[in-house]
Amino acid sequence: MKRELLFFDDYFLDFYSKQDLKTKEKIDFVLDLIRNVERVPIKFLKYLEGTDSLYEIRVLTYKSNIRILSFLDEGNLVNLINGFIKKTDKTPKKELELGIKLKEEYFIEKFERKRK
Repeated sequence: MKRELLFFDDYFLDFYSKQDLKTKEKIDFVLDLIRNVERVPIKFLKYLEGTDSLYEIRVLTYKSNIRILSFLDEGNLVNLINGFIKKTDKTPKKELELGIKLKEEYFIEKFERKRK
């Protein structure tokens, strides 16, 4: 199985660009796993209950717990929408709200493109 990874807006790319080389390598490893493994272990990809189909990609480094919010479209498209460092047990409300907002924007833009 080969999934395509898309980057919606610049939130994730901005986050990624600020990381050190070791952290980027770890993020790349997990993204490659998601891209290529049919059944991704929950250790790396977890559905976020009550969020209208958001997932968190989980990247553990020696110094932090990184989360990348994402959602699926058309089965094999994984849309990466935001990255942040998780400092508590729960995903911060503002990050979830941003993820939901960006997902809605993505589908509105997609609908508008199809109408043209």
